[in-house]
Parts: sequence; structure tokens; C-alpha cells
Amino acid sequence: MLHRQLESAWGMIVPGLIVAALVWMDLSFSQWRMLVVIGLLASSVMLYHKRLRHYVLLPSGIAFASGLALVIMNFGMK
Repeated sequence: MLHRQLESAWGMIVPGLIVAALVWMDLSFSQWRMLVVIGLLASSVMLYHKRLRHYVLLPSGIAFASGLALVIMNFGMK
């Protein structure tokens, strides 16, 4: 049942909320980069796992939203 819910917008809403909470923590640029790398590595590992394959949008969504936060941080500093 949870699998069907994550096929909809929940796969991007939940990571977006997680990244929004991380924005309030005021992470440094290198910490954001590490979060993107961990999200991408977790996504690639989850693709090959039989049960976790259905939830691959969660870490990839966190990596995508973190990348957007990095872009915003980069343009905000200049």
C-alpha cells in the first residue's frame, strides 16, 4: 500500500520537506555537497535491492532538492 502512495507526489514531497528542514539547520556548502553525494549513492544502491527499489525516489529526491539548495546558495553568495 505504501508503494502505491510513493508512486504519486509523495516521492518528491517527503524529500522536499526533509530538505526544507535541513535548510533551517544552516548547513555549510560542503555539508550540502556531501548530502547530495550520499543521496545519489543511496539511489544507486537501492536500484539493485529487490525491496528498496520501490522507494528509490526518496534519496534521489533529497539529492535533487539539495542540489537546488546548493544552486540557490551559490547564486546568493555572489
